[in-house]
Amino acid sequence: MFSTLRTLLYITILLLYSFTDFSHAQQSAPTGSIHGTVADASGGAPLPGANILLINSTFGTATDAQGRYKLGNVPVGTWSLRVTFMGYEAAVITDVVVRPGRVTFVEARLTSATFETDEVEVTAGYFRKRESEPVSLAGFSGEEIRRSPGSAGDVSRIMMVLPSVAKVNDQSNSLIVRGGSPLENAFFIDGIEIPNINHFPAQGSSGGPLGILPVDMIGDVSFLAGGFPARFGDKLSAVMDITLRDGNREATDAQLDLNFAGFGAQIEGPLGSGSYLLSARRSYLDLLVKAVDVGSTVAPWYGDAHAKIVLNPSAAHRLSVLGQFSDDHNDPDAQAAVDNDMQYYGPQNIYNGTLGLSWRAMWSESVYSTSTLSYTGMWFRERFRKTGSNEDVFSNDSRESWLALRSATHVRLGAAASIEAGFDAKGLWNSYENRYAAIPDALGMSQPERLFAEDVSSTLLGLHASMSITPAAPLSVTFGLRADHSSWNSSTKLSPRVSASYRVGATTTVSAGAGIYTQTLPLLLLAQDRSNEKLRNPRSTQAVLGISQLLTESTMLTVEGYYKKGERFPIDPAQPALFLVDELSYRYGFFTGHGPLTDVGTSRSYGGEVILQKKLARDVYGLASASLSRSEYTGADGATYARVYDNRVQFNIEGGYKIDENWELSLRWIFAGGVPYTPFDIEASRANDTEVLDEARINSERHPDYHSMNLRVDHRFHFASSNLVLYLSVWNVYNRKNVAAYIWDTVNKQPKRLYQWGVLPIIGVEYEL
Repeated sequence: MFSTLRTLLYITILLLYSFTDFSHAQQSAPTGSIHGTVADASGGAPLPGANILLINSTFGTATDAQGRYKLGNVPVGTWSLRVTFMGYEAAVITDVVVRPGRVTFVEARLTSATFETDEVEVTAGYFRKRESEPVSLAGFSGEEIRRSPGSAGDVSRIMMVLPSVAKVNDQSNSLIVRGGSPLENAFFIDGIEIPNINHFPAQGSSGGPLGILPVDMIGDVSFLAGGFPARFGDKLSAVMDITLRDGNREATDAQLDLNFAGFGAQIEGPLGSGSYLLSARRSYLDLLVKAVDVGSTVAPWYGDAHAKIVLNPSAAHRLSVLGQFSDDHNDPDAQAAVDNDMQYYGPQNIYNGTLGLSWRAMWSESVYSTSTLSYTGMWFRERFRKTGSNEDVFSNDSRESWLALRSATHVRLGAAASIEAGFDAKGLWNSYENRYAAIPDALGMSQPERLFAEDVSSTLLGLHASMSITPAAPLSVTFGLRADHSSWNSSTKLSPRVSASYRVGATTTVSAGAGIYTQTLPLLLLAQDRSNEKLRNPRSTQAVLGISQLLTESTMLTVEGYYKKGERFPIDPAQPALFLVDELSYRYGFFTGHGPLTDVGTSRSYGGEVILQKKLARDVYGLASASLSRSEYTGADGATYARVYDNRVQFNIEGGYKIDENWELSLRWIFAGGVPYTPFDIEASRANDTEVLDEARINSERHPDYHSMNLRVDHRFHFASSNLVLYLSVWNVYNRKNVAAYIWDTVNKQPKRLYQWGVLPIIGVEYEL
């Protein structure tokens, strides 16, 4: 392993020196351009006469009558833009990468200033809060995600550095947010809700091993770990709101990539009044597995394709089309399953696609609306057998379809108030032909074979309204209300929410939020027994209190405390001590067969979090965070247990140093307390020839503490009209043997410890032409 790593390091160093000599010989002082627009954040109206300044330079300009600007002949490198306009808070946009002979498009959205002083003008900009989302909000640019060590360009993995996200397993990017299951998260791309943004998606949940989104298509990401506003519904824990960047409106650009996700190509350019942006990738993981010891010889293969088309039929209207498709395949045989400590094996073929249309309309300077219409289809064809005995476990032939319509209208009522109202509607049409084998359940109880063959449908309707007011200059409050209806159980629920922020001077803000959240359960669970139509939807009551202190213009300290109380969670009466929504983590990784369920499960999570974040102002950036938390549930037996995601303590640090416009070094180190697990009942497991959990010791043991370090070095090579990025990323540098799970070894009839990835070197190449 280490000889392979040394070889890769030597190759990388030789490539770096070779390309450095070549690039220096070919050109000197290459330049590019920055073009963009400046608009009002609440309505999208252009702001003519806004000032644009390239920080730490003499470059500057102002927007024209349409709010557009251009900066030409900018030296290549990574810059920050300061944007100012009278009556608005200044904004600083970091990580603006200028490349040789290319245009970098930067959109700026400014927020109206609730009160103005010279001090506010000096300090505001690097960190901004939306008035309707004052708590538990984190934002990342596409460049911050791309260069993050250990993220592999995966938008979900960069969130692992946040204190609100539990650390469970390197092989999965599932987001465990403040004790909530991965099925409790929502993902939006350009306003379109996507059920799962991962390759090999966990059916009925939101997790997977690797994201499908190419990082170079991402503009920015907002992550809400709780307290999200009324326009987001049908989820209990978190919302990830992703904005894809537009394609180049002035010239055709192309890019070739080779990275952890695979090899691919990207092309973009002008299209009438708008632009297009296309991407396609295919994995090479089978080659990596053969060349490097990553603890597995199983080689899945997968691919994805993406498209974003933007049209502006007039200055007041914007149309965009989003298209996504992914396909995932894996087919390990019986011997590969034994060699790689797999619990089950068999063929997997998964297809996932979304097509969506977005329309943004400016009706006046104070009224605008956004509407989306989308269709998502997922097709699963899976056959799983038990490793060792080769007995059938599960066969899955299912199709899930999702048609969604969303619309919201925002009205600004002067400088001190605004309202937003809208609706969302979803139609779900699923077809299942699943067979669950007659094998013992998690507690060793014999189960009959279950055949789940049915076409099921459901309709979800939601209405929402909110009002944001500023009754006094430093205070802003948002009141929200949702009404959600589900045709599955004919239930209608109201969810009130409120949030507030109070600015103490120019550098300190106190924020709070509280609300009720409800969620429907996956039809994959509910439709297995028609009596489940009587189940109530799970509900969560949340409260968050925080304080943010701006230490310097680009450095902020945030402290938050939260409390979440959940109720009406499903429990299988045959397994009264187990929390069913966590089954993906305590058994096979997919939901097994279940009969009638009850809704008596409750949960509770609470904790405190600290984040110190330094944005890239010149050459150093980073984020350090820590959390203390508890996450537990009460089963149908009336006893309280720790949830399987209960890390208790967590510390994360990530940062980097830009040596110059060509070289960059970065690292990430994460420490997390060991998560709970349930030991096996050894005698029952041997008698049943499969794993059986010890019902008397549910989640009573803990994995060893987790910790690992990831390093990354990037080098940019600037040619006359093209750019090349070469990087080496090393995961788990000091080869920490972190435990992934305890599995039952069906060959040797005993428990076995399964480890996460060891040292994993990754070379990536991006060539922009």
